[in-house]
Amino acid sequence: MCKKHAIGRVISNKMNKTITVAVKNRIPHAKYKKIITKTNKYYAHDEHNQCYMGDIVKIQLHRPISKKKRWILIERIIEK
Repeated sequence: MCKKHAIGRVISNKMNKTITVAVKNRIPHAKYKKIITKTNKYYAHDEHNQCYMGDIVKIQLHRPISKKKRWILIERIIEK
């Protein structure tokens, strides 16, 4: 079974070995069919503290690492 992947932008790297990633999803409204952009924030594990604010990253669903952290960093796609 494949694990979920997401691509988003780093909005915070102030915590040690943790980044906050904003993932945007475009979905149509159920009734009006207008495209809506929905944003979710995820906490991801960054083992080597290599990401900076504004980087585009790929994250993967993982077992719980802490209370809110359930994603891990796979790769940095675009550096700021």
